[in-house]
Amino acid sequence: MERDVLVIGCGLSGSVIARRLAEQGRHVEIWERRSHIGGNMYDYVDEHGFLVQMYGPHVFHTNSEEICRYLRRFCGWKDFRIDSGAVLNETYTPTPFNFTTVDTFYPPEKATRLKEKLQAAFAGRKMAPVMEVLQSQDEDIRGYAQFLFENDYAPYTAKQWNVSPDKIDPSILARVPLYFSYTADGGIRDRYQIMPEKSFTAFFEKLLDHPNIELRMGIEALARLAARDGRLWLDGAPVDTPVVYTGALDELFGGVYGPLPYRSLRFAWKYSSEDSFQPASVVAYPQAEGYTRITEYKKLPIQQGKGTVYAEEYPIPYVQGQSEPYYPVIMAESKEQYAKYKALADRIPNLIYCGRLADFKYYFMDQALERALERALEVCRELL
Repeated sequence: MERDVLVIGCGLSGSVIARRLAEQGRHVEIWERRSHIGGNMYDYVDEHGFLVQMYGPHVFHTNSEEICRYLRRFCGWKDFRIDSGAVLNETYTPTPFNFTTVDTFYPPEKATRLKEKLQAAFAGRKMAPVMEVLQSQDEDIRGYAQFLFENDYAPYTAKQWNVSPDKIDPSILARVPLYFSYTADGGIRDRYQIMPEKSFTAFFEKLLDHPNIELRMGIEALARLAARDGRLWLDGAPVDTPVVYTGALDELFGGVYGPLPYRSLRFAWKYSSEDSFQPASVVAYPQAEGYTRITEYKKLPIQQGKGTVYAEEYPIPYVQGQSEPYYPVIMAESKEQYAKYKALADRIPNLIYCGRLADFKYYFMDQALERALERALEVCRELL
């Protein structure tokens, strides 16, 4: 079929846009350079019979009933609340850090006094970013925050982002706040916390199953597609049909303003004959050598089977063509640099960029989905 729209990438953003356009009667062609669908949400059953996620743990959470209705169009979903923790000074504590953390690292009398002070100082609030708690005038509160910062946030940030915590965007550190209660919900407060009944890959199979969608795998789009002189070029010729691009925006423009900073990951997969390896499905190890966290997939979701399988997560530099760009490193300098690329992209009327990489934002999955639906509507209006 002759395409109306070209979509680069069949992760969440690209797939959602493709489906919405296909339902509007548009012929959509998707180019995906990997050998599988689903982007970083791809999962599969390993040789031990466990469902694992190739690119790290994902649980879908949102407060939007509309988003949930959209998801349920394509597969069944089940409630699932992820459990998480951290190991500090060889001692385990649930995360997000809360009053259980206080009880774990302080003797009873000091723990009681500190909890009372926290509730008084942050009256009416359930949580606060660690950077805010560090500014407290109370010596005990400030000391508690300093202990967590030095033993968790600082070493974790150094490994994950390869920058000092004072340079990273505050929104990143705010993703794991301190709680002023005994909450034990993994830190996710959204109304809906769900996992697909079968798998994320099965969800994507249904999402992409439409007669107006043609999926082509193993195509490196940047070998054929480029942006320069205020327009898009495909195989050396100008192209005027809409192109939805979900990759790194700097790479589309040949890095004219220098490469945007991203972090990549390496996973060390391991199998153990024991039934349980760690107390929670996802545990951070900020003081460990090299890796930041371990995901035990037998617990994500809960699965039956002999032994258990887990993956150690090692942050590494992103090198184009050699690793995957997982996370945009959001700092003041990188936001200014991205703004230059965005200005170039906005000059090209048939370029629709979307997603964590293209938008250079640390989206949650529901945010990425909502953004994709909005962008799809924009494309539909342009095609009228």
